[in-house]
Amino acid sequence: MANNVSKEKNSWLLPEGIDEFLPPQAERLERLRRSLLDLYSSWGYEYVIPPMVEYLESLLVGAGTELELETFKLIDQKSGRLLGVHADMTPQVARIDAHRLNREGPTRLCYLDAVLHTRQDGFSRGRCPLQVGAELYGHAGIESDVEIIHLMVETLRFAGLDEIHIDLGHVGIFRALARRANLTNVQEAMLFDALQRKAKPEIGELLADVCDDADARAMLLALVDLNGAAGVLKEAREVLSGAGKEVLTAIDTLQQVAGFAAQRMGDISLHFDLAELRGYSYQTGIVFAAFVPGHGQEVARGGRYDDIGSVFGRARPATGFSSDLKTLMLLSDTAVSKPSAIIAYPSDNSEQRVALQAFITALREEGERVIEFLPGQQDDISAAGCDRKIVEMNGQWQVVDLQ
Repeated sequence: MANNVSKEKNSWLLPEGIDEFLPPQAERLERLRRSLLDLYSSWGYEYVIPPMVEYLESLLVGAGTELELETFKLIDQKSGRLLGVHADMTPQVARIDAHRLNREGPTRLCYLDAVLHTRQDGFSRGRCPLQVGAELYGHAGIESDVEIIHLMVETLRFAGLDEIHIDLGHVGIFRALARRANLTNVQEAMLFDALQRKAKPEIGELLADVCDDADARAMLLALVDLNGAAGVLKEAREVLSGAGKEVLTAIDTLQQVAGFAAQRMGDISLHFDLAELRGYSYQTGIVFAAFVPGHGQEVARGGRYDDIGSVFGRARPATGFSSDLKTLMLLSDTAVSKPSAIIAYPSDNSEQRVALQAFITALREEGERVIEFLPGQQDDISAAGCDRKIVEMNGQWQVVDLQ
């Protein structure tokens, strides 16, 4: 009996990591959503809405085990097959480009919808982020990478975030060095984890146990310290000079992207980190993340992932970014004032009611917010943002200020 009472008392509680927004935050969130979709449209990005659930194998294509652990799974009662609730819309948008649209030239797509995670990660504050992002398919040059980085920065600026810092890396550097060291998949995963924590002693011990190539060990260990301003790329060319063409080409790509980004965005703050491997499971080239002061985790991230569409029959070049709209709104100091409103008091006269309703409709069509006062209502109308009222003057309905 006591347990039932306890459940009834706590029936309003939400699961851990699942949140909801009340006025006025929900209003701020919706306004930001509309602004960003308008921004993406102005850049030529077309809006798509992937389904909430798909067959699990489609959701996890090329995404590795990390996304699988984050994905809620259920059995489809119609087909008996395993379904997943999307935890990341990037594979879904890649499927749309490769299979549904099937275009030849560059395709720009954007999305904004809730996703669900089994656990909280560092990217968002909860388990149900509002994932917002954009993807550019069909172009392999640095121009498309820089366009996506630029759009990511504009997204953060539209959200009211300043002092944006961009971290740039390239997963090809680590991949090439891991192949040279002849690491197994398990060993590579262990090294990857240690690199993300920049645990230099642990990396040294691991490499000493699994790699006989002294040069490969030294270069992999050096990745921990190859981070900083533009000058670090010159140091990287010297330290990794014996790594081979693939690594040196990746460093050149970082240099070119940085130069082009500076031309497009002016004094954007760029930081290079050759151990930066966010999205490593399916990224194939440059990777990037955005940071703002006072927030320890990245607020947006992205990169190039040219192979993700291969399972759908078209491995087109692809680059994109994503963020969490809720996090952007909560970090923003842009205040959204409660919209002003007009109060409409009811009329006892049937003819007046018809005319009043027509007047109210006309006001709403002009963009005004009109709240109709209900019989018996006792609350303070100013709490609803009402600063004006509708009155009848000389046989005409008019809007006047509240006294």
